[in-house]
Amino acid sequence: MVTFLPSRPGRLADVPSFDRGIGGAESNVACVLAAAGHSARWISRVGDDGFGDHLIDAITAYGVDTSAVGRDPHRPTGIYFRTAGDRAGDDHEVVYYRAGSAASAMSPANTPRARADACRVLHLSGITAALSADCLALLSDLTAPRPGRPLVSFDVNHRVSLWRDSTGPSAPSDPSTPSGRSAAGATLLRLARGSDLVFVGADEAEAAWGVTGGPAAVRAALPEPAALVVKEGANGATLYERGPAGDTVTHAPALHVDVVAPVGAGDAFAAGFLSATLRGLPARDRLRHGHLMAAAALTVPGDLAVPPAREHADRLAALGDDAWGTLRLGPGWTEAAQRADEEVRTP
Repeated sequence: MVTFLPSRPGRLADVPSFDRGIGGAESNVACVLAAAGHSARWISRVGDDGFGDHLIDAITAYGVDTSAVGRDPHRPTGIYFRTAGDRAGDDHEVVYYRAGSAASAMSPANTPRARADACRVLHLSGITAALSADCLALLSDLTAPRPGRPLVSFDVNHRVSLWRDSTGPSAPSDPSTPSGRSAAGATLLRLARGSDLVFVGADEAEAAWGVTGGPAAVRAALPEPAALVVKEGANGATLYERGPAGDTVTHAPALHVDVVAPVGAGDAFAAGFLSATLRGLPARDRLRHGHLMAAAALTVPGDLAVPPAREHADRLAALGDDAWGTLRLGPGWTEAAQRADEEVRTP
């Protein structure tokens, strides 16, 4: 989607102007991965309009392959507006204009499966599943077992407002879902169970599935994925990896961050973790790279930030536990680190 960020804090009714940006869970992940030096392809649909042109141009500028993005002559590109406050605050407002958008019409029939499968990792989001019955059918298709399937990464991204939308899909009750489930929760759990790597917040697991008791309880409710990352906000994240003798459990504390805006942090965390996974890094470092990418997103007002240079991120991820625990990152930290590295390399 095209995002409109407020020029100053306040209610949407009071904000006089907005700055245009880009946003969207999967495209955010693709942009961060490309900026971090990986090959990334974004597959979606946008309208045959100026906003669609802007999205394709902006995402391509990050180094993402957008050649598989379809243009829909009959539906518009989705847009949204938000306030500058914290998503968790009572005064936070987000207004979406994407019912009937080009992306909401994605389906198994109009999505190039061969392009989706021609990768090492296929990253999906529960947000897309909530957009329409066709989108849900697409994600059900992509998470189904099939020969030659890439590693499927799924970020639960439970958004209550999307599933309440009357245009969204419905889902049957699933008796194997934990108590407290909803139709949306049953759908998200089914998609997660079909994936190889899953990202979910402990708060999301409680809201969608009624699961309380922390990461271990989430793993008990979702044992199928080979890898499960449970995010706990300021407490950090825990990775469960299935092995021959059972799960290996790794926890990495979160960083101390001077937050500017929380939007995009979850997508950045997923991108950092996936980047480290593609590089074959150990479990602790995969989680730490997720935290570092999230810290970059948290310290800018928009969805996307300049990621830390790989060498710098590697140095920080390799710190001892005490040094990691004392890190505090604020606005501009990635650019400052880049300038410092360039000065060191200057003869």
